Amino acid sequence: MVSYFVPRGRFLLKAGNIRKAIQEQQQPKQVLQNGNWPVLRHFRQLPANAASNESTIAKPKPQHVKQQTQLQLRRNVLSRWTGFLLRWAPMGLCVFGAIEWQLHKFRCGRDGTQRTASQFQSQVYCSLPLRIISRCWGWLASCYMPNTLRPYIYGWYSNIFKVNIDEALYPDYNHYTSLAEFFTRPLKEGARIIDDKSPLVSPADGKVLHFGSAADTLIEQVKGVNYSIEDFLGPLQTVEQSNEPISYAQALKKKRDDSTELYQCVIYLAPGDYHRFHSPAAWEPTVRRHFSGELLSVSPKVANWLPGLFCLNERVLYMGKWKHGFFSYTAVGATNVGSVEIYMDSDLKTNRWTGFNVGAHPPSTYEYDELQLDVKRPDQPGQKFSKGDLIGQFNMGSTIVLLFEAPKNFKFDIVAGQKISVGQSLGHIVDRK
Repeated sequence: MVSYFVPRGRFLLKAGNIRKAIQEQQQPKQVLQNGNWPVLRHFRQLPANAASNESTIAKPKPQHVKQQTQLQLRRNVLSRWTGFLLRWAPMGLCVFGAIEWQLHKFRCGRDGTQRTASQFQSQVYCSLPLRIISRCWGWLASCYMPNTLRPYIYGWYSNIFKVNIDEALYPDYNHYTSLAEFFTRPLKEGARIIDDKSPLVSPADGKVLHFGSAADTLIEQVKGVNYSIEDFLGPLQTVEQSNEPISYAQALKKKRDDSTELYQCVIYLAPGDYHRFHSPAAWEPTVRRHFSGELLSVSPKVANWLPGLFCLNERVLYMGKWKHGFFSYTAVGATNVGSVEIYMDSDLKTNRWTGFNVGAHPPSTYEYDELQLDVKRPDQPGQKFSKGDLIGQFNMGSTIVLLFEAPKNFKFDIVAGQKISVGQSLGHIVDRK
């Protein structure tokens, strides 16, 4: 007798039901591919509410599905537009900037004027986060430098910016624990000789950007690019001066007998120069004003391009007198040079956070805090400087602006673009025969 049972694992199946068993085994896979779950058998019947919940989860409402679909479509559109803007917006801004630059260049050529920054270009430049960059650079420069890296970092810096380390008080690179300490290195005794015969000497090592008469309200920061004396120094000190029916430049003068004239001299300190600055003459400061403005670059290229640069930047100016009349000494800050230190003025704090100012110049560009130095106080006696006295230091290269009153027969001994050192003569007074 032939058995009609076929062994299958631990169970016996009828030979006629083999095809049915194979179909039942393949059916769940086919159903899963269609996205539905197979019918569960050999289990007790679930409660009515459980079955209803299961059917609700398995088959969401059409409105909910529609909302999810719309939300997904919005996300896809947003991601596509975001990717498009991130990819093409910088290129579009560059093209727009290039077109505006060429149009401004064409207008300057047509009008026969010097090509300087337009108002739009000035606003874009002032919108850059230069104060944040300067603060970050100041923090980085003050960080401790390991001994093994000092010869390489300082040596590379010296080669790039042509630093004469041999004239420093400490010519060994390992002596400087940070970049800031290396920038403000002192010089050896006798490295700079002060000219005793000249009434006015150079206050710093640097390059002469411009010099000459300052008799008018607008004077030149470089050849062909002007700035306002009133915007640079601020209002007159006394009410009597402001009420006089004369120009601002004439009101600054101490002598009104028409024997003197206002002069100016602008000296730019490069990153490789000696970063400390000295007194150019024997004088006495009476007022200190601090303008916490922008921190734009004061390099010769930018000074030739941006009018009123010195009136926009952060600056510390001291106004006083010397033997020939009015005298002012201004240390102008710049990019990466927000910190201006004056040794006699411990209360002075520069490169403070002024917030985000995009587009227009901040109010701090034109506002200032003032300190009277000629007031007799027990905690701050009057300060007088002799020629060559050390006044302060920059953390990087910047600019010194001298604005002073001198006799009309005063003659400069320098030329524009000349490299000059501390103590070298700036000019002399011609003897009248």
